[in-house]
Amino acid sequence: MKASANHPDYISTKITCSCGTIYDTFSTKGDFAVEVCSACHPYYTGKQKIVDAAGRVDRFNKKYKRDTAAE
Repeated sequence: MKASANHPDYISTKITCSCGTIYDTFSTKGDFAVEVCSACHPYYTGKQKIVDAAGRVDRFNKKYKRDTAAE
């Protein structure tokens, strides 16, 4: 095997979620942000959170004549 193998350099990294949770880990990428983590994901918390992207939930409710979205 070569003396200079192609192994990645892992650096200390802070991953920040949009809910405010910060995880300290190691990565080759460096610091970055995520939108959803295990502290705020509906699967882990048991709470349903509707993410409305460009009014799609309102458009669905209007199309099928629903009064409110399920919460």
